Amino acid sequence: MPELSEQEILEKLKQFDTPSITNVVATYPSNPLCLGLYEPWRSNWYTDQSVRCIYPELGRLVGYAVTVVYSLPDPNFNRLSMRDLVEALGKSRKPSIIVIKQDFPPEILPKVGLCGGQMTTMFKACGAVGVVTNGPSRDIDEIRPMNFQYLMSGVTPGHGDFTMKAVNVPVSVAGMDVVPGEIIHMDENGAVKFPADRLADICHNIDVFTAKEQSRSDDLLAAKTFSQIK
Repeated sequence: MPELSEQEILEKLKQFDTPSITNVVATYPSNPLCLGLYEPWRSNWYTDQSVRCIYPELGRLVGYAVTVVYSLPDPNFNRLSMRDLVEALGKSRKPSIIVIKQDFPPEILPKVGLCGGQMTTMFKACGAVGVVTNGPSRDIDEIRPMNFQYLMSGVTPGHGDFTMKAVNVPVSVAGMDVVPGEIIHMDENGAVKFPADRLADICHNIDVFTAKEQSRSDDLLAAKTFSQIK
């Protein structure tokens, strides 16, 4: 069988939910099909329960991470603008998933409706398919027809002035540490990241891993007595 291209692998991985991807990435280190890329509990390689999927009907998405940090305006640092993020998205392999760290004070963070319809339109025009962020956003009714996914803490209708603090730097969002260019796999369960150079390994192992899980489930459902459960 010919080797799959990178884009074909990305499409294939959309056939599997995010928990299945984590199984191969690091969840079961004693399993020979698990790559063991991270220490399962203490490495920050998947999102926690502080974020939720806004449009679960969109299914699974896979893409290359582009990162950005937003914060309150700083009179001593105003060098970056939306153009810098657009340029980063333009240079990223496609599709992109934007990982946004909202670096706002805790009393303000729950009120920051950061990404509205206009910003999301720009993201989509630049080849992005989704956002993972540790804070809220807004305009979810306007965004829904765009088929653009959000994992975020919730929704809120407004915001004040904010500024871009950094673009394409390592960030930690919702318990997941992300380096620009890493692969993000996301669905209604949350998101997981892994290095882009392990795409082929994930693709190779996940078929066998999930097939074995399905066979085990089928055996359990077919068992008529406890003694038949192995």
